[in-house]
Amino acid sequence: MAAGEEEGQAAAAEPEAEAAVEEPQTFKALGVTDVLCEACDQLGWKTPTKIQVEAIPVALQGRDIIGLAETGSGKTGAFALPILQALLETPQRLFALVLTPTRELAFQISEQFEALGSSIGVHSTVIVGGIDTMSQSLALAKKPHVIIATPGRLVDHLENTKGFNLRALKFLVMDEADRILNMDFETEVDKILKVIPRDRKTFLFSATMTKKVQKLQRAALKNPVKCAVSSKYQTVEKLQQYYIFIPSKFKDSYLVYILNELAGNSFMIFCSTCNNTQRTALLLRNLGFTAIPLHGQMSQNKRLGSLNKFKAKARSILLATDVASRGLDIPHVDVVINFDIPTHSKDYIHRVGRTARAGRSGKSITFVTQYDVELFQRIEHLIGKKLPAFPMQEEEVMMLTERVAEAQRFARMELREQGEKKRSRNDDDDTEEALGVRNKVAGGKKKKRKA
Repeated sequence: MAAGEEEGQAAAAEPEAEAAVEEPQTFKALGVTDVLCEACDQLGWKTPTKIQVEAIPVALQGRDIIGLAETGSGKTGAFALPILQALLETPQRLFALVLTPTRELAFQISEQFEALGSSIGVHSTVIVGGIDTMSQSLALAKKPHVIIATPGRLVDHLENTKGFNLRALKFLVMDEADRILNMDFETEVDKILKVIPRDRKTFLFSATMTKKVQKLQRAALKNPVKCAVSSKYQTVEKLQQYYIFIPSKFKDSYLVYILNELAGNSFMIFCSTCNNTQRTALLLRNLGFTAIPLHGQMSQNKRLGSLNKFKAKARSILLATDVASRGLDIPHVDVVINFDIPTHSKDYIHRVGRTARAGRSGKSITFVTQYDVELFQRIEHLIGKKLPAFPMQEEEVMMLTERVAEAQRFARMELREQGEKKRSRNDDDDTEEALGVRNKVAGGKKKKRKA
């Protein structure tokens, strides 16, 4: 009888044990080794995210992975932890290569590798364009454990840097694979695949499954396991999304109104062109806002400088082109403003993914002018919901128009002068010193005349 009772209790306990296995709430339960669990703890990663729960155990078994996950879902940890654990078991130089589409993302992934691997002495090197190749060659000569690279510059080193090869590589990660291929890096990726060992582990992470990504998957992966966290396009639940419908000539005034209304938050404002990013940054500076631009025409050092100022909260408004809309983990963005509506609806998902990350809430506001209605309808169709209008006081906006018009005039003058300065010095300026540029330029012209 007692034995029967015990059996009954054991049977009753079993389903609970199964439930616990189904959803491990710690990195240790996923099979991550103690040293790395401590590193996660120090980074403040208390529980694994969905993609980490799906991908890490499979990766630790030595399988290839296709990870489909929305932006801000903890993908870096999903591939960094298995790589570092394998590196602990068989230490080796030039062990892993991570390919990313943008320079900023490469630096960010490197930061995470360094943070997770600092206690075990892991060295990583970032190989991207816009930085001196000589210093990169020296870094590669030291044979780091992990290389994080954009495809173009890596191919450059594989072809031209003596003594550098990836013949012993054990892991290849392609992060944001859809974006790598959209940016026409296909030939570079093919070249890289030809010179690395076939016998390796490959992780392919992508927000979307495009035809190009499927083709790449067939070429690069062996019998992969698919870890999909969200199969349809979606935005995070805690994100409050709004739109405002406005005449395009008053766009600047509406922007200033919203920045005043939501003062005290940190903002990321997306513009469609480098020029508009720069112009709007100057306009906001003239009105006393701490705004900073980030776009493709700035040098790499300036871009990182802008990003760091924003991360350190020394600036509360970051104006960016889509170069910054993916993969950048800027943790404290409260509000994303689509000042220019994105032409590709999928870019909307990535832009608004800058806020409401890691369980926090956030707002996004999309400016819709008379020319953007069709693009806006496409976005609503893609995310499967109708967005509410952001509450506005029209008359208050109109009261701002005079001050904004004056700031626009100054911004145009400064932009023109920066253009002249750039042509004469062939240097790019991130508008930090732009206020007062007029005087310098004027002074410079007078000196020339005297000479």
